[in-house]
Amino acid sequence: MTTVRSEDHDGGVRVLALDRPPANAIDESLLGDIGAALAAARADDSVRALVLTGAGKFVSGGFDLAAPRRDGAAARRIQELYRDTHVDLLSFPKPTVAMMQGHAVAGGLVLVLACDYRLGCEGDYRIGLNELAIGAAYPRVALEIVRLRLTHARASELLLGAALYPASQALRLGVVDELLPPDTLVATALRRAGRLGAFPREAYAATKLSLISDVIARVRAETAEEAAATAALWTTSESRAARAAQRTKLGLAG
Repeated sequence: MTTVRSEDHDGGVRVLALDRPPANAIDESLLGDIGAALAAARADDSVRALVLTGAGKFVSGGFDLAAPRRDGAAARRIQELYRDTHVDLLSFPKPTVAMMQGHAVAGGLVLVLACDYRLGCEGDYRIGLNELAIGAAYPRVALEIVRLRLTHARASELLLGAALYPASQALRLGVVDELLPPDTLVATALRRAGRLGAFPREAYAATKLSLISDVIARVRAETAEEAAATAALWTTSESRAARAAQRTKLGLAG
């Protein structure tokens, strides 16, 4: 069963909804399904634009803290899958619109930021990049996406402060381009995506690639040794203790 639901709308707009209850947490299955959904949309000429969202109360809560501890080979595989899936989303040649109507935390917020245009819903949910608080190191692709989308001041606030904010702060932080009432969000997201998708596709793809090519090059230039050094930060005693405390707080199995 896929963890990404697909639904087509007028104007060639395809909505991809992350659907891995309860928090759409990121693991190998979700990353693989996102990649497969992107590949299918890329190959389908009838698809002119994508809207990315989350089913339920979350876009995504970030990495799955309840997943069993991975050995070295498995850890490398998910690092590579995470990198490749995010590069595919960031460089997707058709317009991508994020529709944030629930919690977008850690890696969940990175997925939102990877989209070309971002709409948020007014409501009672949280956003933030709290990885440092649980001893999680940022993959290079995640850092590059954050640096691309946010000002240095707001990136520093989110990354180093590791706080969770109410959705009302999304505009101030630069996370979204618009913050809309719940009753207009979906229609606006579909309309924005349809407008972007109506542009000549080759020109859109070329312009988008020009804007992000330096970012993609830096991600691709990361060596295996650099990636391993980042991954090693997850295994320090302080990092493991911080995640254990978070799992306890969330009522997850140790």
